[in-house]
Amino acid sequence: MEIIILGTGCSKCDNLEKVTRQVVEEQKIDATITKVEDIMEIMAYGVMTTPALVVDGKVLLKGYVPGAKEIKQLLTK
Repeated sequence: MEIIILGTGCSKCDNLEKVTRQVVEEQKIDATITKVEDIMEIMAYGVMTTPALVVDGKVLLKGYVPGAKEIKQLLTK
């Protein structure tokens, strides 16, 4: 699984990365997590509000930081 966190470096973006990494570790999900901060790359995903979570090329959420429970649901379905 490829997980990409889209964010410009704000605290919300950092929180999304932190919570996502925790869920991946706790659930023992085989995933590569990268963070993209370049605004042009972020816009290439069609994202205008950050943070955003991209899993295997699909934008699953954008504009807010969900709780660990929601991230777990997104990554394990």
